[in-house]
Amino acid sequence: MEGSVTDQVAIITGGGQGIGRAIALRLARDGMHVVVVDRQGAQAEAVADEVRTRGRQALALAIDVTLADARQVMLDATLERFGRLDVLVNNAAMQRAALPSDVTEEHWDALMNVNAKAVFFCCQVALRHMAAHHSGRIVNIASIAGKLASTIYHPIYNVSKAAVIAMTKTLALAYALEGIRINAVCPGVVDTPMQDIVDQEFARITGKSPAEIRAERVARIPMGRIEQPEEVAALVSFLVGPDSGYITGEAFNVSGGILAG
Repeated sequence: MEGSVTDQVAIITGGGQGIGRAIALRLARDGMHVVVVDRQGAQAEAVADEVRTRGRQALALAIDVTLADARQVMLDATLERFGRLDVLVNNAAMQRAALPSDVTEEHWDALMNVNAKAVFFCCQVALRHMAAHHSGRIVNIASIAGKLASTIYHPIYNVSKAAVIAMTKTLALAYALEGIRINAVCPGVVDTPMQDIVDQEFARITGKSPAEIRAERVARIPMGRIEQPEEVAALVSFLVGPDSGYITGEAFNVSGGILAG
C-alpha cells in the first residue's frame, strides 16, 4: 500500500498558470514539495512563491519541455534540490485553431511536439528514475478532445490529446510491475488563460464574438457552468495519492458531464 504524500516531490510542467498552477497549489496543500516548470520563468517563480507561502518547498525552472537536454535538466535539478522524484504531472500544452483544410505541417508539428512528443519523453526521463526506485506516479493532462470531436476548429489539438491517452495506457502497462502508476485526466471547458485564447481563435474563424463562443461552449455542458482549474487539480490529487493505489492506465473525464451520453 502507498503511504502519505507528505514531503514527497512533484514536478508539474506548464505550472505557471491555469490548470498547472492549480495543481501545484493543491499538491502543496496535500503536503508535497513542488517543482514548477514553465517556459515563462517569471510565471513559474510566482507560483513557486505561492507554494512557499503554504509551507512547502518549491523550485521554479524555466524549461522548454520540447528539448531533450532541457528535460534532463528538469530531472537533474529536481534530484539535486530534493534528492527524490515521486510524481510527474505533464500539463504543458498549447492550442491553435484552424479548420482541417487549413492545417499546415508547421501547425501539426508545433502542437504535436508540445502536446504529445514532449509528454512522452518527459515520461521517459522520469520513468528511468522511478523504475530504479520501483515507485512513482505520473498523471498526464489530456482532454475530452482526445475522446470526442467536440469541435472541428482545433483538429490537431484533438489528435494530440488522443495520443496522450494512448501513451498513458501503453506506459501504464509497461511499468505496472515496477510499482509505477500512470493515469490521464481529461478536462472539458476550463476557465483558464488558454481557454480565453481558444475563444478568441474560434471567434476569428467563425466571425462570432469571444463571448458568444464561450456561451455556446458552456451551453453544451450538462452541469451548466464552466469548469474551474481547482476541479482538475482535485482529481490529480486523488490520482497521485494513496487512495488510488490500485488505479493505473485510466483516462478520467472531469468535464461536467459532457461525455455522459
